This record gives sequence, C-alpha cells and structure tokens, in this order.
Amino acid sequence: MSAPGSGYGEAVRAYLQRVEQHNSTAVDRAADLLLECVRAGGCIHTGGAGHSLAAVAETFFRAGGLACIRPLYHPDLLPLHGALASTVAERRSGLAEQVLAEAAPGEHDVVVVFSSSGVNAFPVELAALARRAGHPVLAVTSPAATRAAPRRAGSTLSEQATLILDSLVPPGDVTHPAHDPVTAPISTLAVVFLWNAVLVRLIDRAAAEDVELPLWRSSNVVGNDEWNKALIARYQHRIPQL
Repeated sequence: MSAPGSGYGEAVRAYLQRVEQHNSTAVDRAADLLLECVRAGGCIHTGGAGHSLAAVAETFFRAGGLACIRPLYHPDLLPLHGALASTVAERRSGLAEQVLAEAAPGEHDVVVVFSSSGVNAFPVELAALARRAGHPVLAVTSPAATRAAPRRAGSTLSEQATLILDSLVPPGDVTHPAHDPVTAPISTLAVVFLWNAVLVRLIDRAAAEDVELPLWRSSNVVGNDEWNKALIARYQHRIPQL
C-alpha cells in the first residue's frame, strides 16, 4: 500500500478490485444462499467479535440492508465496553454457544460470521455449532491471516464454514508502509465491501426471480419511518434487537 497523499487511495481501490475479482464466484453463491433463506421466510444471523463487529453493525438496521437480519452479539465482545476484556471474551470458549442458544436459529436460517484471523473461540465455535445444527455458514475471513495466526480454538473459521468470502486481509491487518506495515488496517473496508457486493448481487437475483426483499429505508428521508415500522412489526418476534 502507498502513503496517503501519494497513491493511498489508488492502492485501496486496486486492493478492493482484487477482492472483487477473487470472490466473484463466491459472491454469486452467497447471494443464492441468502435468496433461498429470504424466500423460505428465514433469518440471517450475523456475528463477529472485536472490530469485526463493525461488519455486524453494517448488516443490521442499515438503510438499504435486509430487515431479516439478527445480530449474534454479546456486550463483552465490544471493545468500547472494555478493550482488553473484549479480547479475552472472543477467546473464551462457551460464549458462542450461549449467544447462539439465545438466538435459536430456525430451519431456514443462515449464519454469517465475520473474522479476519478466524482463529478465536467465538467465531470458530459460532460457525461449528451452527453447522452442527444444520445451518449453512457463510464466513467472511482471510485464510492468509489465519495461516499466520496462533490456533486458539482447535479449528479455524474457514474449516467450519459452508462458504468462504476471502477478504485477502494480510496477517496483522495493517498495510502501510508496504515494506514494514504499521498502520492503515484494511479489514473493515474489505468486509464491508464484500457484504455490500453480496447485497448488490442479491438484489439482481431477486429482481430476476420476482422475489420481494425486505429492505430498510433511511429514517432520515421523509416518509420512510412508516415503511420501517412495518418491517419492525413483521420481524420483531424473531429479532428482539429491533
């Protein structure tokens, strides 16, 4: 990656283009997976820990996003509630089982797990438990980062997933300067880009098959509050966070 002011923007755009090209087929498959879930009346459960919660936030109650999404979340996982404590929590075995049991995914539900390293207990156990219960698991992760990280859960997120979107995040996340990177983490940009690429493909698939998707509208545009209230009434029995 190049320094800000001397090509940083171009480097980021080139990186995201590589991510898009690398995941072209997987994005198609992910869109098909989510379309079948929505068509069957299911919910999509999205989870992550630490800074991967930025991706979970991107999926939930977001203008243009799906209303049938339930976050798999525990306050201990958020750095804003205690930075060191959140690291301890994502490495703690058993928390994923608690969170997933509270969500109680249904027959047609899909689980999406965000984790760049893909080695800590929470994302790995979340994926493994969901797969064991018969739910498809979409992992947004970086196998390259996983290979360089210490195994803390006896397995990895990639090994437990049904389908992988590869964020191509380098080990350690940081990207600048290229010869000895210490700053400019790329993971949030990558996973948010991939998630929205899936939504774009999903919209196209749904339109081609005449499937109406439950999409949030911005509450900062006149007239959209009533639309969103109708979606909340439709899904609140399954998504208490609404």
